[in-house]
Amino acid sequence: MSGTSLDGIDAALAAFENNTCRLLRSHFQPFDGALRAELLALNQAGENELERSALAANALSRAYATAVLELLRQSGIGAKQVRAIGCHGQTVRHRPDLGFTIQLANPSLLAELTGITVVADFRNRDIAAGGQGAPLAPAFHAALFRHSGQHRVIVNIGGISNLTNLPPGGKVLGFDCGPGNLLLDAWASQHLGQPYDKNGAWAESGKVIPNLLQQFLAEPFFAASPPKSSGRDQFNLPWLRRFLSPGLAPADVQATLLQLSVEAVASAILDHCKGADEIYLCGGGAHNSALVRGLKQRLAGRIISVTDELGVDADWVEAFAFAWLARQTLHGQPGNLPEVTGAKGARILGAIYTA
Repeated sequence: MSGTSLDGIDAALAAFENNTCRLLRSHFQPFDGALRAELLALNQAGENELERSALAANALSRAYATAVLELLRQSGIGAKQVRAIGCHGQTVRHRPDLGFTIQLANPSLLAELTGITVVADFRNRDIAAGGQGAPLAPAFHAALFRHSGQHRVIVNIGGISNLTNLPPGGKVLGFDCGPGNLLLDAWASQHLGQPYDKNGAWAESGKVIPNLLQQFLAEPFFAASPPKSSGRDQFNLPWLRRFLSPGLAPADVQATLLQLSVEAVASAILDHCKGADEIYLCGGGAHNSALVRGLKQRLAGRIISVTDELGVDADWVEAFAFAWLARQTLHGQPGNLPEVTGAKGARILGAIYTA
């Protein structure tokens, strides 16, 4: 898995047996600067972007292969023991409103380089069926984390935040909430020269600008009812700059962006997950202590913890999810939840590239 945050590759080795799933080992491989810069640039239209996209997909797949082989080396497991790789690819466009989504990868090259069957292109079948194509992790969250006696919400805070509502009975709900780390990281990179604001320390040094926060929250996406999904197409630095006036202190803008991330998640839970008493966080934002404190203040009276408490390290839930989705594909079983994505029905997701 490589997500909207564009920090690198999460590789997870999962075992499925006797109706159980276990995370055996994990490995993180950061992007080199040139690949990250090109992937970020390809989120916008540009010169010769078709050729550049194909070359980036090849470079990304080589990086995926390196991550996979290193994970197997650390695990002492050979490629022939692995049934398949679930490869999400790197999202550079997500426009379900126009009927398409693009996740860069070359699954054929990845299969050749690793000698392992690859399952890829998970989102497009759901979009073809009228869905958003995302989020896809809720089906996995339901399979792994649902409890018969507790109303849980799983919140993934990556570049974009999304949640899965897991009531003890009734339908699972899931949708994107809005910016998670994406704008925070971009603003920190621009003003601090750092990839992210560690623990939200810089944000906490500033003060929230109430009028600016209200302008952010007036974006129609936040008031829209699920199903809904988002990405860099919608939330990006040009979007942010539309609201900024001269003289604003950068730390105050960062504090306001942090509060936006808090409000996006908290409001989604309060509006759509009534009765939830346990909230479990995963993704990179789960390590942002200032963001977590903000959520605890807005959602007082509820248990707020990380998915480690449920047996899966918060950093690896999303990669684990795509191993599970690949297994669903190989077994001819649906991977989407129509009530989450808005698709016309359950669909088998992904394409299989045999080794």
